[in-house]
Amino acid sequence: MSGNVYDISARRPLEAVAVQSTSGRGTITDSTGYYILTVLKTDSIWFSLIGKSTMKYPVDTISNLERFNVMIHVRSFDLPEVKVRNNYYRYDSAMNRQDYAKVFNFKKPGLGVVSSPSYNPGATVGFDLEGIINMFRVKRNRSILTLQKRLIEEEEEKYVNSRFSKLFVRKITGLQSPELDTFMRRYRPAYGLVKLLNDLELGYYIGQQYEEYKSTKYNWRGGLYRRREDQ
Repeated sequence: MSGNVYDISARRPLEAVAVQSTSGRGTITDSTGYYILTVLKTDSIWFSLIGKSTMKYPVDTISNLERFNVMIHVRSFDLPEVKVRNNYYRYDSAMNRQDYAKVFNFKKPGLGVVSSPSYNPGATVGFDLEGIINMFRVKRNRSILTLQKRLIEEEEEKYVNSRFSKLFVRKITGLQSPELDTFMRRYRPAYGLVKLLNDLELGYYIGQQYEEYKSTKYNWRGGLYRRREDQ
């Protein structure tokens, strides 16, 4: 089956909406809100985005499987804080890169050859004197590389913090501290993953992790209660 997903206005297509079926299949809408999913006649499907889900639709009750369009009660201003925080992060990152430009641009010295502006057969090849000197400044080079590594790690940590923020996670999960803090520590995404995802995709990721968190929490409590009953 296929179709498009729109916001509450029925005009703006929604990207990265999770489309899931009771048989376990799933997909995500593209930038035009379009989705296509293989389903069974006995399936039911539902749509979810940033913590908001539709009802489950039994497939055998849908008259047109090739054009099943739905709306989710989400508006374009549902993620304003994320966009603003990203702007602050970009400004802070740019200033940091400017302040530590020499460190970020530093490369481990190697032996360089000085090229002559005019070719002269039989002439002696020259070497970069500054490069030779820097090769022997081992302690200095190691310190700069260590600082460079730390600055990059701090930059990546700030980027994840700006995207995976308490405000954003709370909006999707409804969790409050201290449980919110526990969830964020346990399911904090890696920099590489966050860099790949847009805001809607990141919201979907958080929603999926929250479902796992609830399931794990329920199972743990159920096991605890069962152990108490057995005593």
